[in-house]
Amino acid sequence: MTAHIISRDGTTLAVDTAGHGAPVVLIGGAFNDRSTVAALGAELAPHFTVVSYDRRGRGASDDRGKDYRIADELDDLATILAHTPGGRASLFGHSSGAVLALEAAAHGLSVDRLAVYEPSFAADENLPRPEAEVYDRLKALVASGDADGAAELFLVELTGTPREAVAGMRQSEAWSFLIERAPSLPWDVLLSEPWRLLPPERVSGIRVPTLAVYGDRTSPWLSAAARAVGRLVPDAELHVLPGEDHSVLQHPQTLAPLLVKFFEGGSGPVR
Repeated sequence: MTAHIISRDGTTLAVDTAGHGAPVVLIGGAFNDRSTVAALGAELAPHFTVVSYDRRGRGASDDRGKDYRIADELDDLATILAHTPGGRASLFGHSSGAVLALEAAAHGLSVDRLAVYEPSFAADENLPRPEAEVYDRLKALVASGDADGAAELFLVELTGTPREAVAGMRQSEAWSFLIERAPSLPWDVLLSEPWRLLPPERVSGIRVPTLAVYGDRTSPWLSAAARAVGRLVPDAELHVLPGEDHSVLQHPQTLAPLLVKFFEGGSGPVR
């Protein structure tokens, strides 16, 4: 069931709801919308009321904001939570969606339990980080309508994808999917601030049960971020998924059992 609800600044958000039980909100990251978390939602729907939504500026959600502000995305998520049964929910976030979920819990939104997969911030001082000006260049490309250039900049300079690989991606059917969602990339970069080493206080004040997960085949950058959450959030567990990397949403059957156990109140980290 798809609904359209209005956020604080008038932005319309497209929201899907399926299943029955305690509510769980799924939050995708860069190049993602509610379609990319749908398979995971289907795995969780027999156990929970699963809510997924297009973050502002992507999919069927618009963007009435005048600039990029994390506060607007928090308002959006607060609006989603207000429309769930009981006005509160557990959260699962992937990549920059994980960062948004962490921000929501840190700011005291109505979150019961929090699970994050490979948040996209910088947490290892020994790993290279981009210059802060990459954010302004990305915004400029989006403002000029150059979605192709924005996608390339993001992939090459922010995820480390080789230019040769991007050239190959341009020849695939998947490129059009990325281009359609590229105008929303500044939101992901604003949340992640990849040029800035994670300040511990950004997550150390979270006071809800938290599960941080990463795949043992992912990049050092992303595994470091997940481990930082496991270390800095007071009531956090850390779990490593064998054989997985950042594309875990394409293999929801490997992630879903862990989330079901956690959201139902189970525990038992693998460190």
